[in-house]
Amino acid sequence: MEKQVTIMIADDNNFFRESLRLILSDLEMFILIGEAKNGEEAIALSDELSPDIIIMDINMSPVNGFEATRKILKRNPAIKIIGMSMHSEPSYWKNMMRLGARGYLTKSTPYLEIIAALKEIAAGGKYIGLDLRDNL
Repeated sequence: MEKQVTIMIADDNNFFRESLRLILSDLEMFILIGEAKNGEEAIALSDELSPDIIIMDINMSPVNGFEATRKILKRNPAIKIIGMSMHSEPSYWKNMMRLGARGYLTKSTPYLEIIAALKEIAAGGKYIGLDLRDNL
């Protein structure tokens, strides 16, 4: 069996968190260890749980995904963050990558690609969603 990868989700949308939880529950490789409803919770939970990967929404308040990513990686650079947002503008994913994220997907990404991205990032790689690569 492959090494299990611990995952945390940070997203203010309940439906989206539940959808990701269902996707991950079918895969032995990934273990969901925590969920945060905003960037502030994500920072606190990442300190407590130290997940391998955080799936990070961008538009949250009071602390957005950009700021949470910056703070989390400053405290624990070993955590791999993948940004996930409805925004597909290059400025969003480029900013996340500049802050140290390992990848970026839009919320319209098919679930098989989400799994492929998580596997690539878990293995130490980087991943930009197929729908965003046209803007490279």
